Amino acid sequence: MAEGPSPMMAQYLGIKADHADALLFYRMGDFYELFFEDAAAAAAALDIALTKRGQHEGRDIPMCGVPVHSHEAYLNTLIRKGFRVAICEQTEDPAEARKRGAKSVVRREVVRLVTPGTLTEDALLEARGAAPLAAWAEVRGEGGLAWLDLSTGAFAAMPAARAELAAALARTAPRELLLGEAHAADAEIEALAREAGAVAATLGPASFESGGAERRLTAQFGVATLEGFGAFSRPEIAAMGAVLDYVRMTQGAAAPHIRPPRRETAQAAMAIDPATRRNLELTRTLSGAREGALLTAVDRTVTPGGARLLETRLAAPLTDPQAVAARQDAVAFLRAEPELRARLRAALKQAPETARPLARLALDRAGPRDLGALRDGLARGAEAGALLAAADPPAALADAARRLGAPAALAAHLAARLAESPPMALRDGGTIAQGVDAELDAARKLRDEGRGVIAGLQADYAAQAGVASLKIRHNGVLGYFIEVGAAHGPKLTALPDIFRHRQTMANAMRFTTDALADLESRILGAADAALAVETRIFGELRDAVLAQAGAVADAADALAEVDVAAGFAELAEAERWVRPVVEQGAAFEVVGGRHPVVEQALKARGEGAFIPNDCDLSGGAAARVRLLTGPNMAGKSTWLRQNALIAVLAQAGACVPAEAARIGVVDRLFSRVGAADDLARGRSTFMVEMVETAAILNQAGPQSLVVLDEIGRGTATYDGLSIAWATLEHLHDVNRCRALFATHYHELTALAQRLEALAVNTMAVREWKGEVVFLHEVRPGAADRSYGVQVARLAGLPPVVVDRAREVLAALEEGAHAGGAKPMALIDDLPLFAAARPPAAAPAAASPALDALRALDPDAMTPREALDALYALKSAAGD
Repeated sequence: MAEGPSPMMAQYLGIKADHADALLFYRMGDFYELFFEDAAAAAAALDIALTKRGQHEGRDIPMCGVPVHSHEAYLNTLIRKGFRVAICEQTEDPAEARKRGAKSVVRREVVRLVTPGTLTEDALLEARGAAPLAAWAEVRGEGGLAWLDLSTGAFAAMPAARAELAAALARTAPRELLLGEAHAADAEIEALAREAGAVAATLGPASFESGGAERRLTAQFGVATLEGFGAFSRPEIAAMGAVLDYVRMTQGAAAPHIRPPRRETAQAAMAIDPATRRNLELTRTLSGAREGALLTAVDRTVTPGGARLLETRLAAPLTDPQAVAARQDAVAFLRAEPELRARLRAALKQAPETARPLARLALDRAGPRDLGALRDGLARGAEAGALLAAADPPAALADAARRLGAPAALAAHLAARLAESPPMALRDGGTIAQGVDAELDAARKLRDEGRGVIAGLQADYAAQAGVASLKIRHNGVLGYFIEVGAAHGPKLTALPDIFRHRQTMANAMRFTTDALADLESRILGAADAALAVETRIFGELRDAVLAQAGAVADAADALAEVDVAAGFAELAEAERWVRPVVEQGAAFEVVGGRHPVVEQALKARGEGAFIPNDCDLSGGAAARVRLLTGPNMAGKSTWLRQNALIAVLAQAGACVPAEAARIGVVDRLFSRVGAADDLARGRSTFMVEMVETAAILNQAGPQSLVVLDEIGRGTATYDGLSIAWATLEHLHDVNRCRALFATHYHELTALAQRLEALAVNTMAVREWKGEVVFLHEVRPGAADRSYGVQVARLAGLPPVVVDRAREVLAALEEGAHAGGAKPMALIDDLPLFAAARPPAAAPAAASPALDALRALDPDAMTPREALDALYALKSAAGD
């Protein structure tokens, strides 16, 4: 008969059964151990050794483990790979367990479930990026999305019907999306979550029931009704309640700091769908990198909170001109005050993070350094607030100055009690400053004097035993002990009235004395007493901070706002950007616009200045739809993208890269630029293009801005031309939006004769001795050719291929002009094999005359020197 599991394994299996969908980190001493399938999965994900420990039901038990002191690095890897981890801690002292019997197992409980959306530790988070937890609920056809950043306490909700969910998820970028059981198997919603970078998790119906959700919310914030926070719909309440329920389930007994929810509306921000965000590379490039995206190009913030706020503003540009103007006023004020801006940024650079330490403090996961960060961050914030308050700033900055100054007394309180450089962990001692508490000072004195007495004892014992190498050491098992080399052990053994033998090692012997034992008792007692007092004062300081959590969080927000405004001002001054006019209406006029990312890349590579271009889509004589023709590499896509990015920057409250700009509020921004397969959904490049184009044509309105590049290129020529033609007509006649439409179908230019709001532009190109020169200028008129063969040659196609392409192109063009012969008939008349062509001529021999000519600098020569050079060239040529 097989034996049952050991008591420890029985405990493990019971806990694991309650957390079947998570890896169980089971605390055993200084390690978190994993067993069975968890061990195999973790070992593979972490690339660590998989071992064995005992047997269960006749089979070896797979096991692996990670050290407690460094477990966060392993957690980070597991979370990024999509795992959830249950942290199971020892909740009982082993001595207490032994009182229940020799075979009793230390009590253990799961104290926290770590998931992608519930991270709070700095080691698990990007300092300059958020990691929200979101939930989506649907009630009678209406939808609501709620999201919480547990690391800062920011909580919000907005309406989000199923058709709007993709854009809402792209805007909020959650790490984890909670869904009800009715939607857990919905392939479409799961695909939207993956596309937004979120891991989907399922909750039961009770978590999403709106009545229970409202009760949880009112209890959480101590109010009788949620109306004071906003007019939330039932789906929004259900989603917020699910978020709170999930936080309760994952955080155990801890009570996180969650700020009152704010309600946002889809109309308050520019709607940008996921495809447009990708195509415009707002926060990440198409390859997923931050470098090369708009966010990196405009980021001049110096604090983590400022960087996160900047990303939020670029993700959701405002649609209220007054709100935009308030942000612009703050930027303009700081741009006009360079000395104040420099002093502010100097203070901000020294300000540690405050929002995330506050969240850890509420969850009882904070250490002394978190309190130190709060002290320093609040102090630097108060300094920045005082600088602003004395400068008579505009309303937004004046309000920020007030919020920054509110917790100044708390900062002073922390500064008076905390040590200048607090330790990492409270158990290390030294958290509280000298002179704060008399009992603490007395305990420290006894502890420190005891260490001096130990040093004296060591010298005395070395003299008495005649062993100069005698040392008094300490460890957690033996406490203080005397250690000598094995060769000197007999000398101490010969003095039994003083030294008592304790342990023999391979190369050493250990002893103790009555005096040493007595001193150890007093020292350890003093150290324990000091730690107890420090723990008490740390708790008092924690309570003091949490009592003002709202003011601390407001100060953190204000610091981020000032950082973003100062960063935008710094950027505008350094890059010569201008304040745009943002107004109601359909205006869109950019004078001398530039692409913010491309311009900086050119500067970094030393490749010359960016060529600016105008763009006027204001309607009337200016036209509101622009058809752009021209060859590849001439700058069509750059011009399209830069105008879309200028709209985003303008409505985010920033200055823009232009000489002047007037933007009528863009309510929806659409961009169909570039092409890629979507193999996961079985979509070809052309299918992806058509799906994205369909979304634009079905949603764009008169206040929208649409950017389309090369519609129809993924299919047969006449099919593509027909689709592009019909799309352009629909944008003009039905959507009636502002639009930029780039194409290689020159036949579309004929539409300008009957579409009154359509104008045709082209990218300027010059030919010089067979070479094509791109001028990167947008000019009125249409291109007469595409220069595709020349671009192919620049790309490095073999000369024989380029020559053959020229031959085929000439035949096709000649046939078309001569009466429209079918392409295949024309191609049949061409030589069959380009390989039969004669080999290319050998390169010309070197010419001394040409070499001398290339070395001349005419601008630096006098007339006499030029004449001499001419005679020298004639002589070198052999004439």
